[in-house]
Amino acid sequence: MTPLTEKSNLQKKRTPGRPKKAISRSSILMVRLTSTERLLIEERAKKAGIKPSEWFRRAAKSAKVFPRFTTEETAWFRMLSGLANNFNQYVHLAHTNGLLSMAIKGQAVIRQIEELLTKLNKHDG
Repeated sequence: MTPLTEKSNLQKKRTPGRPKKAISRSSILMVRLTSTERLLIEERAKKAGIKPSEWFRRAAKSAKVFPRFTTEETAWFRMLSGLANNFNQYVHLAHTNGLLSMAIKGQAVIRQIEELLTKLNKHDG
């Protein structure tokens, strides 16, 4: 045997085609966009030097999603709305009857509003 044939027998046979990727993406997610949204995504992807699909994947990974309000928080917002309405009525009465007569009631409502706002601020994530 000649050295060339021995060398060719020792070399591995290459498989034709493109090499397999380490991570294969088999799932498809269809998203409907307006033409403006699509242009915006394509423009940002072009600036980043990546494909729009890769930009979309990266944006989805880093996005912060805020959950809807819980039933408890919704009740607090309703209570806050009612207190604001009451406070508005006290201010109106203070203008018509005199400021000193309504000051104590108004301060009580302000304290309740402050308590609700501190509760809501504690629940901010």
